[in-house]
Parts: sequence; C-alpha cells; structure tokens
Amino acid sequence: MRNLINFLVKYNYWFLFLLLEAASFVLLFRFNHYQQSVFFTSANVATGKLYEISGGITSYFHLKAENEDLLDRNVWLEQRIAALEATLKKHVNDTAQLFCMEHVSADYQVFKANVIKNSLNKADNYITLDKGEEDGIRPDMGVIDANGVVGIVYKTSPHYSLVIPLLNSKSSISCKIVGSEYFGFLKWEGEDSRYAYLKDLPRHAEFNLGDTVVTSGYSAVFPTGVIVGVVDDMRDSHDGLSYLLKIKLATDFGKVSNVRVISKEGREEQKNLERVKE
Repeated sequence: MRNLINFLVKYNYWFLFLLLEAASFVLLFRFNHYQQSVFFTSANVATGKLYEISGGITSYFHLKAENEDLLDRNVWLEQRIAALEATLKKHVNDTAQLFCMEHVSADYQVFKANVIKNSLNKADNYITLDKGEEDGIRPDMGVIDANGVVGIVYKTSPHYSLVIPLLNSKSSISCKIVGSEYFGFLKWEGEDSRYAYLKDLPRHAEFNLGDTVVTSGYSAVFPTGVIVGVVDDMRDSHDGLSYLLKIKLATDFGKVSNVRVISKEGREEQKNLERVKE
C-alpha cells in the first residue's frame, strides 16, 4: 500500500495532466459541433473496421461448419440429379420403345427383358436375355429394342433365353423397302456390326439410297413395318438377277440392353400349317 501511495505521489503531475487532457477533450467535442462530427465519424469508421475484423475472424472459425453444410447440400443435389436422370432416361426409353412398338398390333404379346450377355466379333454371335420360359418366352419369338429389330429367340430355359441376333450367319429376316412391296432377305456377312445385306431384291424394284428398310410381315415372327435400317449402298448380286443392298442397321448392337420379346397370337397354328405345307 505504501508503494502505491509513493507511486501516486511521485507521478501525480502525470495523472493530473492526463485528467486535464481528458476534461479538455470532453469539453472540446461536447460543445463544438464540427469537432463532435469529426469525432463521431472517426469513431464510426474505427468501430466499423473493428467489427469487420471481428466478423472475419468469427467467420473463419465457422468455416468448418459451413463447409459441412455445403457438403451435405451437394450430396443432396447429386442424389436429386441422379434421380432426375434415371427418371428422364426411363421416360426417354419408354417413348422410344413406344415409337418402335407402334407397328406391333394388339394381337402380339410383349415381354420385357434385359440383355445380360452379348458378342459382336464372331461369325455367329448370340445374345442372352434374363427372361425365359417361366416368363412366357418361347423359341422363334421376335426380339426388338428401342431402335428396331434385334433378332429371334433361339433357345430357352426356365429363366433365360438365347437369341440369334441379326449379327449371326443363321439369321435371315424377310424385309422390304418402305413404299415398295418387293422384299428380300437380310443377311450378315460377318464384317462390320453396323451393316448387313438385303439379298434377292428384284432388279425392277425401285428404291433410293437412304430409304428405310422394315420387316415385311411375311412370317409369324415380326409384324410388318418394324424398322431394320436404311439403304447405305447398292450393287448387283453375283448372278446379276437381283440387287444386293448394303443396309446400315438401326440397332446399335454394341449398346443394346433393354429389349422387348414379341409373340403373335396364333403363331403356333400358323407355324404348324406352314410346316405341313412344306
């Protein structure tokens, strides 16, 4: 206590000076409008800077929580986008399937199936579907996708089906050019998976490059009008009695995944009748 008193006595003139200075500043800024406005402006600027610095420091320490919130929102948005893409894809596929199915009349049964195995680089390619006899699928049923003809069911088991696609030397589909009743048979030559050849088309048949080739309907497998491809090139057949047309296939066999298996009502009756005739 004595030391404090000695300190105050020793530096009393300094304390008196500071007290007088404070009193003079109070009187100056209180009774003079100009100095008062300058003081408050400066004080506001200083206070604003202080708050700005304080706010920046506070925001920095809250960045972790904000980042976690942003991450949660990004995850939610990604889930929404994935759901929307799946819905859009489903609707687009359904629309495309309907466009291809418009030529399949009401007397055809339709079965949905998915491709679980496929090949492109063999002379005799096959496609395996995830549906079989228990799902109503039988041999000699037609197979199409959103773009056009895929092939014909060859063998079935209770839960799976084996399909002979257009890319198989055993495949032979009766086809015609849109606008013409002349028909030929589509065969694959074992080369490019994008092309096959329409054979035995009469030389007096009229057509142009780019014309659409569809199923003829002259069988119990496919109805008439299901798209097969477009005419890409032409030349004479080996015997010179008919045309050999190069057809760009509508179905992309490298991407085929969702298919429809179709079966005409009364198909067995027609097959039995034609078998007796033969």
